[in-house]
Order: sequence, then structure tokens, then C-alpha cells
Amino acid sequence: MAGEIPDLQAQERTGTGKGAARAARRDGMVPGIVFGGDKEPLAINIPFNVLLKRLKQGRFKSTLFNLQVEGHEDVRVICRDVQRDIVKDLPTHVDFMRLRRTSKVNLFIPVEFINEETAPGIRKGGVLTVVRPEVELVVTAGDIPEKVVVDLGNMQIGDIVHINDVTLPEGSKATIDRNFVIANISAPSGLKASDDADGDAEETEEAEA
Repeated sequence: MAGEIPDLQAQERTGTGKGAARAARRDGMVPGIVFGGDKEPLAINIPFNVLLKRLKQGRFKSTLFNLQVEGHEDVRVICRDVQRDIVKDLPTHVDFMRLRRTSKVNLFIPVEFINEETAPGIRKGGVLTVVRPEVELVVTAGDIPEKVVVDLGNMQIGDIVHINDVTLPEGSKATIDRNFVIANISAPSGLKASDDADGDAEETEEAEA
């Protein structure tokens, strides 16, 4: 289970329709709706500054939130749509969907690299290059993994870690079918420069011959 599902506070919105939505925006709020989960839709308002900060952090539509609305039980939700002003590109309305514990959802899960200090390639001066510090997985809402673990213990210079090389948390799978790269251990820059110089020298000798 993920260690921390971020809270998102909202207020229940009294009244519906364009008039109530405009009134909310005048008060510095963004109107929204929460639907699904075999319950009636719930009209809400979220403070504009809070929502904008969340949006700027990125991954808003693939982050699971614990929605807190006074007078209602906390519920896990995921954003399904953010409407924006066509001129200012600022949020004007947001839709959330309630999730059951058995619901499947796409989330970005952080990657943790272990045994970096004992990796032969790194001990020889190799450099760990992380291509994906997090990977998008299909997971169950009630059993979200905290991380994906990559063991570097046996990696040499030139070795590459693909998603198919990693044991994913039980019940989850990658959203991309392609066997994409997560990280690699590359040669140190000095060694690369030396190899390039040797290659140039060999080409020169062959040309002179």
C-alpha cells in the first residue's frame, strides 16, 4: 500500500447550474463534481490556489486523492477532466470519479534503486543514468504499491534495465506494452573520451595504410 495518498479538501457547493458556478469563481473557488461509486453526484468547490498548485505539480490526472468534504465520508477519487479558460488557460471546472477499492487505475509509481554501492559497474567508475524515476502502472485502488524496486547489485558498465527486467508489485502491470528503458550504467566520461580517441587513431592508421 502506498505510504501516503494526498488529501484534497473541498466544500460542498449549494446550488447547481451556471449561476452557482459563477458565484463560486467570484469567491476564489473552482466548481467541480464528484461522480460514480454507486452514489449521487456531489457538487463541490475547491479553492482556486490549492487546485492551481496541484496542477502545476504535474500528474494531476494520474494521482489518487483522498477527497475530504465536510459532512461527508472521505473518499478516494481520481480526476477525470479539468476544464480551462480558453484565453487564460486557468482551471474553471474539475470532475472527479469515486473509486472502489477494487477499481483499476493508472498511477505513476516511484522507482527505488538498491545496491548501487555494490554494483560492479559503478565501483569501476560507471555512472547510473535514470531514464524513468517513476513508471506508470495499472494498479488496484485498494492495494497501491509504494514503489518499484530495481536491484543494481550485479550490473556492469553498459548494462541496461528494461521494464521487463523488473519484478512489478503483485497485481500491477505497466501501461505501455513496449519494453522501455528504466536506467543504465554508462562508462565514465573520461573512459568514453579515451575510447573515442583510440577509435579515431585506428581510423587514421587505416586511412594512411
